[in-house]
Amino acid sequence: MEQSKAIVMGASSGMGKELARILSRNHYIVGLAARRRNLLEELQKELPGPSYIKQIDVRRFADAANDFRELIAAMGGVDLVIISSGYGDYNPQLKWEIEKETIDVNVSGFTLIADIAFQYFLEKGSGQLAGISSVAALRGNRSDPAYSASKAYVSNYLEGLRQKAVRAHRPIVITDIKPGFVKTTMSKGGRLFWQATAAEAAAQIFAAIRRRKKIAYITRRWRLIAWLMKIAPDWLYNRI
Repeated sequence: MEQSKAIVMGASSGMGKELARILSRNHYIVGLAARRRNLLEELQKELPGPSYIKQIDVRRFADAANDFRELIAAMGGVDLVIISSGYGDYNPQLKWEIEKETIDVNVSGFTLIADIAFQYFLEKGSGQLAGISSVAALRGNRSDPAYSASKAYVSNYLEGLRQKAVRAHRPIVITDIKPGFVKTTMSKGGRLFWQATAAEAAAQIFAAIRRRKKIAYITRRWRLIAWLMKIAPDWLYNRI
């Protein structure tokens, strides 16, 4: 039986790194992609199964497009693409450098990879694309407005691709992963409530992907917070 193949964008750290480990343990051939090649090489050494490395910086759009296509070709195709690469930082002062970095990675870079993956799956006839958005996508946030807005973009874009797959009559699964607090290098401050480790989050993400879920909250109890965020009136939400 032919092994399934998966590419993890953002495999050098956090949830992407843990997902690469889980995929390899579950007999996937894994494509590892991120900006920092040295970290990918370190990860590759510990994986039990075959893997491929490609240094990809999604902010360098033309190069990233070519590099991503080259990785798919080198692997002889792909069945699952997970876009875990992302950027975020507190920015109450609205520093343009932070806003621009957030948009370049979370909006433009995400769109570039998602489009290539989706077009590939259309031609292939099947596949699964999973994107990491956030519970933060549900409402705007005064501390990091570009981050919450960019994650809302990810969720809406994935929904649009899901509609395109339905209209094209192709069995292409589009999975929107919405994590709550996860302890990664982007986390700020101390222990936050309901904060999962990257390994805990990745385990639930992998389970959602295998169940071919459309939307998954990570960890699952964040579904309650999502519901409360959606129904909270502005006067209450603005005081939080």
